[in-house]
Amino acid sequence: MIVLGLTGSIGMGKSTAAKMFAEAGVPVHDSDEAVHRLYAGAAASLVEAAFPGTVHDGVVDRTALAGKVLGNAEAMKRLESIIHPLVRADADAFLARHRAAGAQLAVLDIPLLFETGGRDRVDKVVVVSAPADEQRKRVLRRPGMTEEKLASILARQVPDAEKRRQADFVINTGQELDQTRLAVRQVVAALAGEKA
Repeated sequence: MIVLGLTGSIGMGKSTAAKMFAEAGVPVHDSDEAVHRLYAGAAASLVEAAFPGTVHDGVVDRTALAGKVLGNAEAMKRLESIIHPLVRADADAFLARHRAAGAQLAVLDIPLLFETGGRDRVDKVVVVSAPADEQRKRVLRRPGMTEEKLASILARQVPDAEKRRQADFVINTGQELDQTRLAVRQVVAALAGEKA
């Protein structure tokens, strides 16, 4: 089974591309979705212990947590040391299930693939990318997003140009959705050809 890492900077269209891979019949593990599940389960008590007052009714309050970690490198490292191993275990279980089921290709949607040393966990990497002005517009439309938050997030991410340089495939998400969908199918076909 080929494991394809899907990544890209914030607002580059990773979630959209992940849905397109799923539509093409490829199993996709979504790290963000895994974090949401973990924040309502296994991670909640660990996060509350590290960041008191961030869990309400057994679920991590992402806004309260952001207030404690954004702009604080030490706090962010502490949070990542809690969450990353749990997400990785979730992804490993996902891969084991699909490998056992005979899948030829599976996608790990890893937002910080390059930043967290995730390159060694995948066989190939696809980076989604859009023009910087489009990225900024997309991100600033998100509820609660500010220029300051965006700057803080981008400062922690490998620059888009460097991600594209290190990628096996680059999908331009600054185009029509049909063109992005076609690019996704071309990546799937290219990898199927490698497997044959």
